[in-house]
Amino acid sequence: MNLSSFLRRGSVLGAFVAAGLVAGCGDDAESVTTDVAGLADRTLTWAISDVDVVEGVEPAGAHRVTIEFSLASGGICSRLADGATATFNGQAMTLKPGGINGTAGRDVCEPTRAFIDVDPNVWAQQPVEDARIVLKDGSGTVSLVIQGGKTKRRFAFQGAGSADRLARGQTYSYLWEPDTETPGGVTVTLLREGGTASATVPSTQEGGLVTFTIPASTPVANHLLTLSGSVGLTALECTGVSSCTGSAFHSEGFIVTIQ
Repeated sequence: MNLSSFLRRGSVLGAFVAAGLVAGCGDDAESVTTDVAGLADRTLTWAISDVDVVEGVEPAGAHRVTIEFSLASGGICSRLADGATATFNGQAMTLKPGGINGTAGRDVCEPTRAFIDVDPNVWAQQPVEDARIVLKDGSGTVSLVIQGGKTKRRFAFQGAGSADRLARGQTYSYLWEPDTETPGGVTVTLLREGGTASATVPSTQEGGLVTFTIPASTPVANHLLTLSGSVGLTALECTGVSSCTGSAFHSEGFIVTIQ
């Protein structure tokens, strides 16, 4: 597998935190139609996906904001009624009403969800902004405001030297930006050009600063260096549902020469 294939097929997988969740319904599943007010007892899960592909075609969903509602209880599969709209900071989102889907050969209950694909280059030129998601119809409104959710995230090379030429046995650091955020455990991997499996590089972290040493056994060659992590953000507003939960995921690849 080459570096381009790896990025298209592998790096993005961790980003789809909230998309595509389905559950088996069984032949006796009960399907009902609900309105937005009927989502009041559900959990809303949100995800911000920010996966920077260094080469090749960017896969669908690499830069996407998604919301998804938990399934109804009691063996009921609900579908959101027509007429509802979803927006992200005033822009229309693609709304999937959910319900029973039997196209896979068995009935599955798909959750109600909405998503929007965003342009990372535009976000990079704009100031940090709260992410505001609104789902509404004539019966009610679900509102979610994520503090600082709309911003371009990146890993910035720190210190002297060249970011694209790394030496075995040397230590390097990258800073998660914006530096006001502190991600959870960041993962660092190396994939040799022409290789089929990436290797995890041990790292330490202080706040958003990630530090690692290139193993002495690393082959002299071009590699794909990938840093990935998630950060929890504060929900300033969560109304119309029982609770809101989620995180922002960022993954970034760099082509480096190990010498």
